[in-house]
Amino acid sequence: MLSYLMALFIIVPTVELYLLIKVGGAIGAANTIFLIIATGALGAALARAQGFAVLRRIQDSLNEGRMPTDDMVNGVMILVGGILLLTPGIITDALGFLLLIPATRDIIKALIHRHFNGILASRSSSKSAEKPFSSGPRVEDAEFRE
Repeated sequence: MLSYLMALFIIVPTVELYLLIKVGGAIGAANTIFLIIATGALGAALARAQGFAVLRRIQDSLNEGRMPTDDMVNGVMILVGGILLLTPGIITDALGFLLLIPATRDIIKALIHRHFNGILASRSSSKSAEKPFSSGPRVEDAEFRE
Protein backbone atom coordinates (compact mmCIF):
# COMPACT_ATOMS: atom_id res chain seq x y z
CA MET A 1 0.00 0.00 0.00
CA LEU A 2 2.86 2.35 0.83
CA SER A 3 4.43 1.76 -2.58
CA TYR A 4 1.17 2.74 -4.30
CA LEU A 5 1.02 5.98 -2.32
CA MET A 6 4.66 6.66 -3.11
CA ALA A 7 3.97 6.17 -6.81
CA LEU A 8 0.89 8.34 -6.63
CA PHE A 9 2.45 11.30 -4.83
CA ILE A 10 6.08 11.20 -5.98
CA ILE A 11 6.59 9.34 -9.23
CA VAL A 12 3.47 10.46 -11.12
CA PRO A 13 3.99 14.22 -10.52
CA THR A 14 7.68 13.87 -11.41
CA VAL A 15 6.86 12.18 -14.72
CA GLU A 16 4.09 14.71 -15.37
CA LEU A 17 6.50 17.60 -14.78
CA TYR A 18 9.09 16.02 -17.07
CA LEU A 19 6.50 15.58 -19.85
CA LEU A 20 5.18 19.12 -19.45
CA ILE A 21 8.72 20.49 -19.75
CA LYS A 22 9.33 18.39 -22.88
CA VAL A 23 6.00 19.44 -24.44
CA GLY A 24 6.67 23.07 -23.47
CA GLY A 25 10.04 22.88 -25.20
CA ALA A 26 8.43 21.48 -28.34
CA ILE A 27 5.32 23.68 -28.67
CA GLY A 28 6.18 26.62 -26.43
CA ALA A 29 5.24 27.62 -22.89
CA ALA A 30 2.13 29.61 -23.86
CA ASN A 31 0.72 26.74 -25.94
CA THR A 32 1.43 24.28 -23.12
CA ILE A 33 -0.42 26.46 -20.61
CA PHE A 34 -3.31 26.82 -23.07
CA LEU A 35 -3.36 23.03 -23.51
CA ILE A 36 -3.55 22.50 -19.74
CA ILE A 37 -6.39 25.02 -19.37
CA ALA A 38 -8.29 23.66 -22.40
CA THR A 39 -8.16 20.04 -21.26
CA GLY A 40 -9.27 21.07 -17.77
CA ALA A 41 -12.24 23.04 -19.10
CA LEU A 42 -13.22 20.39 -21.63
CA GLY A 43 -12.86 17.65 -19.04
CA ALA A 44 -14.99 19.52 -16.51
CA ALA A 45 -17.73 20.06 -19.09
CA LEU A 46 -17.70 16.41 -20.23
CA ALA A 47 -17.64 15.08 -16.66
CA ARG A 48 -20.51 17.35 -15.68
CA ALA A 49 -22.68 16.32 -18.63
CA GLN A 50 -21.98 12.61 -18.21
CA GLY A 51 -22.32 12.84 -14.45
CA PHE A 52 -25.80 14.35 -14.69
CA ALA A 53 -26.82 11.68 -17.23
CA VAL A 54 -25.64 8.91 -14.90
CA LEU A 55 -27.36 10.55 -11.94
CA ARG A 56 -30.61 10.63 -13.93
CA ARG A 57 -30.24 6.91 -14.76
CA ILE A 58 -29.56 6.11 -11.09
CA GLN A 59 -32.72 7.95 -10.05
CA ASP A 60 -34.75 6.15 -12.73
CA SER A 61 -33.43 2.78 -11.59
CA LEU A 62 -34.23 3.51 -7.95
CA ASN A 63 -37.74 4.66 -8.89
CA GLU A 64 -38.24 1.35 -10.71
CA GLY A 65 -37.01 -0.59 -7.68
CA ARG A 66 -33.75 -1.76 -9.29
CA MET A 67 -30.31 -1.45 -7.75
CA PRO A 68 -28.23 0.84 -10.03
CA THR A 69 -24.85 -0.79 -9.36
CA ASP A 70 -23.46 -0.40 -12.88
CA ASP A 71 -24.48 3.26 -13.04
CA MET A 72 -22.98 3.88 -9.60
CA VAL A 73 -19.65 2.47 -10.77
CA ASN A 74 -19.92 4.63 -13.90
CA GLY A 75 -20.57 7.66 -11.70
CA VAL A 76 -17.47 7.02 -9.61
CA MET A 77 -15.36 6.51 -12.74
CA ILE A 78 -16.69 9.74 -14.26
CA LEU A 79 -15.90 11.60 -11.03
CA VAL A 80 -12.34 10.23 -10.98
CA GLY A 81 -11.97 11.05 -14.69
CA GLY A 82 -13.10 14.63 -14.08
CA ILE A 83 -10.66 15.03 -11.19
CA LEU A 84 -7.82 13.65 -13.32
CA LEU A 85 -8.67 16.09 -16.13
CA LEU A 86 -8.61 19.02 -13.72
CA THR A 87 -5.16 17.94 -12.53
CA PRO A 88 -2.49 19.51 -14.76
CA GLY A 89 -0.56 16.91 -16.69
CA ILE A 90 -0.47 14.76 -19.78
CA ILE A 91 -0.76 11.32 -18.21
CA THR A 92 -3.58 12.37 -15.90
CA ASP A 93 -5.42 13.99 -18.82
CA ALA A 94 -5.11 10.80 -20.90
CA LEU A 95 -6.39 8.65 -18.03
CA GLY A 96 -9.18 11.14 -17.33
CA PHE A 97 -10.37 11.10 -20.94
CA LEU A 98 -10.22 7.28 -20.96
CA LEU A 99 -12.54 7.23 -17.92
CA LEU A 100 -15.00 9.52 -19.69
CA ILE A 101 -15.30 7.31 -22.78
CA PRO A 102 -18.05 4.71 -22.18
CA ALA A 103 -16.29 1.93 -24.14
CA THR A 104 -13.05 2.25 -22.17
CA ARG A 105 -15.04 2.51 -18.92
CA ASP A 106 -16.58 -0.88 -19.74
CA ILE A 107 -13.13 -2.39 -20.33
CA ILE A 108 -11.79 -0.94 -17.07
CA LYS A 109 -14.88 -2.19 -15.18
CA ALA A 110 -14.31 -5.69 -16.58
CA LEU A 111 -10.65 -5.61 -15.47
CA ILE A 112 -11.60 -4.41 -11.98
CA HIS A 113 -14.33 -7.07 -11.77
CA ARG A 114 -11.86 -9.79 -12.76
CA HIS A 115 -9.33 -8.52 -10.20
CA PHE A 116 -11.81 -8.55 -7.32
CA ASN A 117 -13.17 -11.97 -8.33
CA GLY A 118 -9.62 -13.30 -8.18
CA ILE A 119 -9.14 -11.88 -4.70
CA LEU A 120 -12.44 -13.33 -3.48
CA ALA A 121 -11.71 -16.72 -5.03
CA SER A 122 -8.31 -16.94 -3.36
CA ARG A 123 -9.77 -15.98 0.03
CA SER A 124 -12.63 -18.45 -0.21
CA SER A 125 -10.34 -21.33 -1.21
CA SER A 126 -7.98 -20.64 1.70
CA LYS A 127 -10.87 -20.47 4.19
CA SER A 128 -12.41 -23.73 2.97
CA ALA A 129 -9.08 -25.50 3.53
CA GLU A 130 -8.98 -24.37 7.17
CA LYS A 131 -12.26 -26.07 8.24
CA PRO A 132 -12.91 -23.74 11.20
CA PHE A 133 -15.78 -25.77 12.70
CA SER A 134 -14.11 -29.18 12.71
CA SER A 135 -12.89 -29.05 16.32
CA GLY A 136 -14.14 -27.67 19.62
CA PRO A 137 -17.39 -28.05 21.47
CA ARG A 138 -20.59 -28.66 19.55
CA VAL A 139 -23.11 -25.86 19.86
CA GLU A 140 -26.82 -26.52 19.42
CA ASP A 141 -29.80 -24.25 19.44
CA ALA A 142 -31.93 -24.72 22.56
CA GLU A 143 -34.66 -23.05 24.53
CA PHE A 144 -34.73 -22.61 28.27
CA ARG A 145 -37.90 -22.44 30.38
CA GLU A 146 -38.05 -21.92 34.08
